[in-house]
Amino acid sequence: MAKFKDKRREKVSVATEIDRLEERRARCQDNLERAEFRSRKEKLSEKERQELEDEMTIINERVQKLDKELETLRGENRKNMLLSVALLVISALFYYVFIYSEEDS
Repeated sequence: MAKFKDKRREKVSVATEIDRLEERRARCQDNLERAEFRSRKEKLSEKERQELEDEMTIINERVQKLDKELETLRGENRKNMLLSVALLVISALFYYVFIYSEEDS
């Protein structure tokens, strides 16, 4: 099952994966805010408070993990963009040297 997920993710663009992770991070952040609000406003027993704190810890870990993944994907996206710009510059130089110069002759 894990191999299938990896193969499916390979076919997804970096930008799509970034969007997907940002949505997951936003949902986790919303859940964290709700849990924090609940811990401040509601009267909770010691057991409920501990469960809520454990849940908040887990959500914080997920957010940190998603932040690391997003940082990695954004770096990859930056590399792809630089490669695209480099190919565009090389194409423009090729056009100028071989096509545009021959028209002047």
